[in-house]
Amino acid sequence: MAIETNDTNTREKSPNFLEEIINEDIAEGRTRVQTRFPPEPNGYLHIGHAKSICINFGLARKYGGKCNLRFDDTNPVKEDVEYVDSIKRDIRWLGFDWAVERYASDYFDQLYQWAVELIRKGLAYVDDQSQEEIRLTRGTVSEPGKESPWRNRTVEENLDLFERMRSGEFADGQKVLRAKIDMAHPNMLFRDPIMYRILHAEHHRTGNKWCIYPMYDYAHGQSDSIERITHSICTLEFDVHRPLYDWFIEALAIFPSHQYEFARLNLTYTLMSKRKLLKLVQEGVVMGWDDPRMPTICGLRRKGYTPASVRNFAEMVGVAKRDNVIDLGKLEYCVREDLNKVAERRMAVLNPLKVVITNYPEGKSELFTAINNPEDESAGTRQVPFSRVIYIERDDFMENPPKKYYRLSPGTEVRLRYAYLIRCEEAVKDAEGNVTELRCTYDPMSGGGSSSDGRRVKGVIHWVSAADAVEAEVRLFNPLFTKENPEEVEEGGSWEDNLNPDSMIRITGYLEPSLRGAEAGKPFQFERVGYFCADTDSTPEHPVFNRTVTLKDSWAKINK
Repeated sequence: MAIETNDTNTREKSPNFLEEIINEDIAEGRTRVQTRFPPEPNGYLHIGHAKSICINFGLARKYGGKCNLRFDDTNPVKEDVEYVDSIKRDIRWLGFDWAVERYASDYFDQLYQWAVELIRKGLAYVDDQSQEEIRLTRGTVSEPGKESPWRNRTVEENLDLFERMRSGEFADGQKVLRAKIDMAHPNMLFRDPIMYRILHAEHHRTGNKWCIYPMYDYAHGQSDSIERITHSICTLEFDVHRPLYDWFIEALAIFPSHQYEFARLNLTYTLMSKRKLLKLVQEGVVMGWDDPRMPTICGLRRKGYTPASVRNFAEMVGVAKRDNVIDLGKLEYCVREDLNKVAERRMAVLNPLKVVITNYPEGKSELFTAINNPEDESAGTRQVPFSRVIYIERDDFMENPPKKYYRLSPGTEVRLRYAYLIRCEEAVKDAEGNVTELRCTYDPMSGGGSSSDGRRVKGVIHWVSAADAVEAEVRLFNPLFTKENPEEVEEGGSWEDNLNPDSMIRITGYLEPSLRGAEAGKPFQFERVGYFCADTDSTPEHPVFNRTVTLKDSWAKINK
């Protein structure tokens, strides 16, 4: 997907099929590009929406056009200003801004007048059938539907009933307005689709002005037309809706916006259904919409993803015409690539083993200079305290190591990152034989990365000073589901059966003191461990860090 961004690893690629369409339009003299991003404010945006945002805003940016933000707020029962605010926040976080902010509700008066026009043309009628009766008479792919007994009402009667629907005379579900097209049409959506239904519910913007609300298929194309959208881009499941989109525009003889479809984003180990994500929130399976295990944009942000990494992922995935499933490893690859460039380095021990340096003077402490980011010289350096007692990772010691084991073992020597060479002299064990402490000696002439006799060791490990360490809650996140396709269930089972009980593991870690009071969301690389950021729950008294992604990159190795 050749979307122009400021990201350093964006490369020129062959035009995708949407760019080819726009290039052809430009060649034929149609130079204006107007797109829109039209979310329904009934939930939080997820990574699939992020792809759509990058496409719509990216195409407008590339071709010097404009992209509107239009909220499809035609169902007051499910929509809320909370979702409106979150959507705007997510779009801006991704690095985009809209030309104008619009709502489908801005056009309710015009949509009503156009519905009246269709009634006058004999192309719409009021139906007294219930939703269930309409469903049962719609027919099947191989059998035509049955016409409503109310289909041939006069224009005058339909106008009167529609006005009375608007005035609130009828109860919810008592009547609907349907387009009068063809009950035998091979496209099921053409079998007299519902245009308006009655909903006595307060709208987040229009209050109680309306008690009838337009359906998506009626409102969407006309809203595009009002805004003079040139390229109405949506996901592939709407391709069957396109002929109906065109039918309403042609019947009303209004500006001919045109719809184009691309493949929606599907990720392994991930669900994108708003309804199912909402259930996880409501049932307390996750901590909220911004839980770092959720595929929501706010969840990714809380987990430590950067806007650039999400944009680069959208670029890598590209714009396709056929649905496919993307390996979650690609998303993790993108965030690693970006965080490697921007994340400052810190030392943290997540599975501590106490080390006492027996020949280091008691009560003494000193500071060593550490590099903040070897990829960015401007990030500078920091001072790391060192003392007689330190913590190292338990995995960095082995009592009976195999060949080519370059970390610490009895009688061997390693370099402490930025500090001294130490030698393991003794492993102290408890009654069960578990190693509880190491007693080591250090070479006082080997500080800061060099030694007096020039000797070198292959093993370099990280550490923290026990006296200065910040004790923190560290949350290790794994995929929320145990199966690549969470919807794949045993007979009689549910997608909820595939929830991963180990999707979040809480441990206590020991961090170097510069991480105390870290700003929520600021990325860090815990050296040799992974990328982390302070959580929104974090306080100086109780630091909480989220693992964004591990250092290991299986996807990149597989796809070399």
